[in-house]
Formats: sequence, C-alpha cells, structure tokens
Amino acid sequence: MNIYKGFDDYSCDRAACVTTGTFDGVHVGHKMLLQKLAKHASQSNLESVLVTFDPHPRKVLFPEQEGLSLINTLDEKLELLESVGLDSVIVQPFTIEFSRTTALHYVRDLLVSKVGMKKLVIGYDHQFGKNREGSIENLKEMAPVYDFEVDEIPVQVVDDANVSSTKIRYALTDGNVKEANAYLGYAFFVSGKVVSGEGRGKGLGFPTANLQVAEDKVIPKNGVYAVDIVMTGNQMKGVVNIGNKPTFGDQLTSTIEVHILDFDDDLYSKQMRVVFKDRIRDEIRFDSSDLLRAQIAKDARLASDM
Repeated sequence: MNIYKGFDDYSCDRAACVTTGTFDGVHVGHKMLLQKLAKHASQSNLESVLVTFDPHPRKVLFPEQEGLSLINTLDEKLELLESVGLDSVIVQPFTIEFSRTTALHYVRDLLVSKVGMKKLVIGYDHQFGKNREGSIENLKEMAPVYDFEVDEIPVQVVDDANVSSTKIRYALTDGNVKEANAYLGYAFFVSGKVVSGEGRGKGLGFPTANLQVAEDKVIPKNGVYAVDIVMTGNQMKGVVNIGNKPTFGDQLTSTIEVHILDFDDDLYSKQMRVVFKDRIRDEIRFDSSDLLRAQIAKDARLASDM
C-alpha cells in the first residue's frame, strides 16, 4: 500500500476509484465500503485510493471543544488499512486553509485533476467541502460534467452494519470492550512506551508497567481488564488497571498499569501494545494493601483463563 502525504505528493499513472473520509477505527462498516472500493477498482483496472485527513477535522475546526478522543492514531489507522487491500492512501494535512476548499474545487481540482478519479464510492449521507456544502446530490450533478461515476452505499446497507465510530467510542468509555470489539471486527488496542512509575505493583508482588499513550487516544473506562500484551513480536496474557489508584489516595490523572502474567523483566522505555479482551471489574478502594494484593491475584487468575 502506497502512502502519500497529501494531494501534492500523489503520483500514479492509472485512473482511480476513490473514497474519502476520516475512517477512525477502521471498523466493520468502513471495511464493507473499502472492500467494495477495492473490488470496483480491480474490476475496472483502477487504482483504489482512500483520501483521509490528519489531524481529525473536528480538532482543527472546533479546537475549543474538548473530549474528542480517537480510536486509532494515524499510524494505527494506516496499519489497519494495510490489511484491507487498498493500493494507495492519501493523508491530506487538514488545516484551516484546507477547510475553506469548496466542494467544486475539492472534486474538480483535487479528486479529478490530481488523483484521476473515475469512480467515487461514498456513504449515503456523505458531506464535504467548505461548511459541508457538498452532498451526494452535488456529486451526482458533477459526475457527468467531470467524467466520473458515483457509487452510493445505500442507507439500508449502512444501517445493517449497525456501527459507527461514535458508537464505538461510547462503548469503550462505558467499559464495554467486548461490544466495541464486535463493532470494530478486531480487538481494541492501545500502544505506547513504558515510563517510570511508583513501584507499588512490585511491592505487592505484581510488578506493573506504566504505559504512556497518545493524548488524543480514547481510553476505556476506569477499571480492570483482561488483555494480551504484544511486545517485540511476542504475545503474552496480562491484566491492566486503568484509573487513579484509590487505595493509595486518589490521583488527579488516570494511569494505565499493565501486569504481564508469568513475566518479570525490566520493561522501562520499551514499546508495548495492549489488546483489550474483556472487563473484569470496576476500580475500587481497598482498606489495606493485603486486600488489594488478594484481589489482584484473583484478577490475574481470571485473566489467565480468558
């Protein structure tokens, strides 16, 4: 899969079958559309091209709004897209200036002139261009003028998928990781670097790694989860606590503490991926370290069976 840093970077001798959008999560609904795109492209000897944006447009257009967390970082999204079978992905930098691009300029001068679009595969409710002025009706009017076809995904197909990035974010922030995983079509994961912690886990007999992840990454609801840990090509079972460690006094910021089962090695500064399988329990305050230690042992036994 070829990755291009914007429209100006794109280069291909073939005409293109295109779709465009943020595709946060690359969930089962996205994959349905992208597989249709790849099939159309293959049948017509066209380049299958996804145009996506970084950063997320809402972060640029509404910076005063807090709380938009993303299911995937850009690198994670590109990794997931690699498995779909696309030929090319254009990651267009999204700026205030770019947001002023009119629907006509976006279609005529970018998709048609620069990318060579001959077919556009798009969702039934897709809007684009300055102030979201472009619609499926506009596209159908432009198609014969600029010599491309529009393939609209019918509303019933989208509804049958019963999934959206927003629905997945809500499931994760409610702690329903199994529900989120079903929507995604894969197990939700976070990736990051192990940073120094307070060493309390080791003192309890369950050494933990404090994971630092991207600031705008959605994090599941505080609690304890059964997870798989992927590190240096190896996959191991583990348990993760997300929260403020109330037994030791509430902290202002939430942490992600990972305990790998049957593993005792120095993890500081190493890269780690944590794959969420199921929620075990809420984070609760214990009256003593001994009670906490006993509960962690139970959590670890449950995680080992998942």
